[in-house]
Amino acid sequence: MRLVPDELWALAQPLIPGFVLRPQGGGTAPADDRAVLTAIVYVLTSGCGWREVPPNFGVSFQTAHRRFGQWTRAGVWRRLHRAVLDELGSQGLIDWSRAILDGACVRAKKGDP
Repeated sequence: MRLVPDELWALAQPLIPGFVLRPQGGGTAPADDRAVLTAIVYVLTSGCGWREVPPNFGVSFQTAHRRFGQWTRAGVWRRLHRAVLDELGSQGLIDWSRAILDGACVRAKKGDP
């Protein structure tokens, strides 16, 4: 089983920011976005550390970690989550009558009731 099947890649690809050359020049050619996404999904689903990204992904752990941060700041994960939910919802594969909201992840501000 692939970590990033074609259907997921079709949703993710348009959300990933384009590669920007460094102003100072140098560096290497950009890594393949799908390979990077696969490495990130591997780390997030396996629970391993970034340094444990297998070399057969074709992406260094440094690249995977750096892109994870860049894509997080760019809002890729939030938009991808929404795209997956929209796709599943449009196919009737989500039963929204059984959805749960969890307020445990909402930060409580000091002094608020």
